Amino acid sequence: MRIALPLIALALAAPLAAKDRLGVFGQWGAFRDPQEPRCYAIAAAEESRNRRDFEPYASVGTWPRRQVRGQVHFRLSRELSSSPRIRLAIGGQRFQLIGGGSDAWAGTAADDAAILAAMRGGSRMSISATDNRGNRFTDRYSLEGAATAFDAASVGCANQ
Repeated sequence: MRIALPLIALALAAPLAAKDRLGVFGQWGAFRDPQEPRCYAIAAAEESRNRRDFEPYASVGTWPRRQVRGQVHFRLSRELSSSPRIRLAIGGQRFQLIGGGSDAWAGTAADDAAILAAMRGGSRMSISATDNRGNRFTDRYSLEGAATAFDAASVGCANQ
């Protein structure tokens, strides 16, 4: 349960009244924003001694009114270069991501689905990219509890 406080801090980055906690599962939490409506699973990156411009996190979101389900998003720990070469590794699988600023995401809905399937079956993932100073960096995550958090977020918005 050591990740609960960082998860709550991440969830509170948006307006305080907008979040319903659906549960904390391993290293992942699930939340619902009834005002949007949207639901998401989220996890903070593992701690690192490396320089960080931002607090990195990974999320998988659902926006029922937009008919978007299982969309992956990553807030990276550094500002990206104009040619960031963002790569996600989950087990033996590798995925190319797109992004800008400090954010990365899958290029297509099919990529989202493939990444989500890999996350469900994996135990760890890492995202490597090039920062705005030309240096490669990596953010690492545990996938403990991720599948259950994805399911909780999906169920949380099932009737929206």
